[in-house]
Amino acid sequence: MESIGSALARPDRNIIFDGEDIITKRGYTLVPNFLLNNSKISSGAKLVYVMLLKYAWEKDCCFPGQLRLAEDMGVSERYVHGCIKELRKAGLISIKRRGLGKSNLYTLHLRVH
Repeated sequence: MESIGSALARPDRNIIFDGEDIITKRGYTLVPNFLLNNSKISSGAKLVYVMLLKYAWEKDCCFPGQLRLAEDMGVSERYVHGCIKELRKAGLISIKRRGLGKSNLYTLHLRVH
């Protein structure tokens, strides 16, 4: 029988990592708490914001189009477009159009305005 001290010293777990080292296998993206706690935007918009963070932190600069975002998220391009509009309306991103045939410049606001 296990002693009470041993049982108390062992924390109960409800999530277990199995397989490769979670940090070194594919990296990770830090998600700002102000985003997670924002009840005014949808979970899809939050995921689009996190994906933009992921792309930027992976390569220090990035050019993800809405098609790439949609493919990576497993959703339609139209869904991503709606989420981007939602993020823009909430003041979490700004978009600067650079002209015909050029990618947009996204600014991720890391502080709530």
